Amino acid sequence: MRAVPSPEQKPERPRLIEVWDGPVRLFHWAAAALVAALYATWRANRMGWHVLAGDALLALVLFRLLWGLFGSETARFSRFAASPRTALRHLGALARREPDTAVGHNPAGGWMVFALLGLLLAEALTGLYINNDVADVGWFTEIMPAPIANAITDLHAILWNAIVVAVVLHLLAILVYAVLKGQNLVGPMITGKKRLPAEVAAPRLASSLLALLLFAAAAAAAALISYSI
Repeated sequence: MRAVPSPEQKPERPRLIEVWDGPVRLFHWAAAALVAALYATWRANRMGWHVLAGDALLALVLFRLLWGLFGSETARFSRFAASPRTALRHLGALARREPDTAVGHNPAGGWMVFALLGLLLAEALTGLYINNDVADVGWFTEIMPAPIANAITDLHAILWNAIVVAVVLHLLAILVYAVLKGQNLVGPMITGKKRLPAEVAAPRLASSLLALLLFAAAAAAAALISYSI
């Protein structure tokens, strides 16, 4: 006769854990909206609005860099920075259907975060030097030699194409994880919460006051960079 497990032996049910704080989620969706706004204003040749959207994006990216150093546990770069070998090993198991137990970014997702932040920062900074002699003249164009300004203008376009590729890859990854692994990556970025095994400890979340202070510093730095000349 098979013994009936005691209540103490029963595994605990998974529980909802807050893995993404408000600042990370706000940055994610605000950055997505600003990238769309940058494209729309460029296509409509509304370069005044385009510049403002670029300045706002610069402030957001600078904040995310600060939050990656001083913010919540899952937002910190040191938490999700993985070696290329680890990321490739993770991608090698992409077709394996399994529950999502990652507290924060998985190894491949961490690399995508670094790539997108780097591209967005470079795009915002090169936008300060843009010069096509028509409407979109950057703040620092007048102090730049023409050949360098033209090269930076070309780089700005190349970086935009790279951002489009990265965004498409990001969206495809979300779809692949949903279809092949049965993992919902969008929901937690909306609600901030993920259902994880009971033994998984909740990450430490930083205070909203710290986020406000860091965002104020980032906005001030972005304004100084954009309007000092």
